[in-house]
Amino acid sequence: MQFGVAVDDFLRFCTVEKRHSPHTLLAYASDLADFRKSLPRAVAVSEISAEMMKRYLEQMVGERKLAPATVRRRFACLRALFRWLGGLGQTGGPFATWRPALPRRKRLPRSLSRSEISCLLSSPLGWNAADAVLRTAVRVMVSTGVRVGELCSLRLEDLSPDGSILRVRGKGSRDRVAYVTDTGLRQDLRQLAEERQRADVAPGMLFVNRLGLNLRPQSIRSKLRRRATEVGLVRRVTPHMLRHTAATLLIETGVDIRFVQRLLGHSSIATTEIYTHVSDEALRTTLERADVLGALAPH
Repeated sequence: MQFGVAVDDFLRFCTVEKRHSPHTLLAYASDLADFRKSLPRAVAVSEISAEMMKRYLEQMVGERKLAPATVRRRFACLRALFRWLGGLGQTGGPFATWRPALPRRKRLPRSLSRSEISCLLSSPLGWNAADAVLRTAVRVMVSTGVRVGELCSLRLEDLSPDGSILRVRGKGSRDRVAYVTDTGLRQDLRQLAEERQRADVAPGMLFVNRLGLNLRPQSIRSKLRRRATEVGLVRRVTPHMLRHTAATLLIETGVDIRFVQRLLGHSSIATTEIYTHVSDEALRTTLERADVLGALAPH
């Protein structure tokens, strides 16, 4: 099987059987296209050797100076491809004899402080009618930690009648439940659902834009960035920062990490554990209460 044919079949498998998100599929297609450029024309998958992989790695690291995270992502994609091919009995693949030791950079997730969230949600500038949907979306992401893509995929039937429960369609076809505990947000979600049911808009979708079409993640990103600038936030605010903020705030308030893992839809608790290291505000307030030097002062 030629490599190009294998890639097309693999992406079709990821779309139909694995049901990966469009974002993941685009990333896979881009990474495999990049690797394909390093191969001879019309090469068969059985001809791809560990030496070819090593040369590709040297090219990315030595010549192109790509970030470690990019290199790791591309090799993760290639491993997924050759695992799939192995399952079909096509080839053992180059990773059968070679396992690259790639450095893993531990990035701390960027979250917003309580004051930044408060400024974003309750600025003196207020919220006009056109941005009311954005405010509700921001509050949902901050309180439940849903991803922006998951938020945009919410349908009317995913919201319970009292607005307290959201059924979230997560990554890897893993559904989960998110609970809305704030009474004001529950009311806003119920009102939003009633408006959608009355209006002739995108069938069944909970969040739509002013044209009545399904709200897209990129639209939320751009509106959120503009809103953050308007209220004077210096940092570039993204929807994923709201997810990080939800996790950090829950950890700070003492919520069990296993519950946070379940809320965020992490398949491994190791992914959630990073939030136990980023609670700078909790660390600061704890140290202030301890007042080590003050306790040593003579009375």
